[in-house]
Amino acid sequence: MTVASPWATVATGAAGANVAVLTGLLAVWGRNAVRLRSPHAIGLSTVAVLLFAENAVALYYYLADPTLSVWFSSAVPSVAWRAMVTLHLLETVALVVLLRVTLD
Repeated sequence: MTVASPWATVATGAAGANVAVLTGLLAVWGRNAVRLRSPHAIGLSTVAVLLFAENAVALYYYLADPTLSVWFSSAVPSVAWRAMVTLHLLETVALVVLLRVTLD
């Protein structure tokens, strides 16, 4: 299902970007958790897995769910999309900052 609304397109793109960044973070944090067994690395890995799941579910509902993808692409009011886009983009910025700090 294609996304029709510009807001839906931005939200879907941000959720996809979040999945990509979280994949990178999980690769680093997961490797550290396995190697070091530190509570810090395990905690970061757990947060990455949960945020990955949240964004993957959002992408599923935006793009693939037979009922909700149609609703998201055509019937969600702009005010609701602005709220969802704001949350997705704030999460994207936070994850990019974490990725930058992690890779530094």
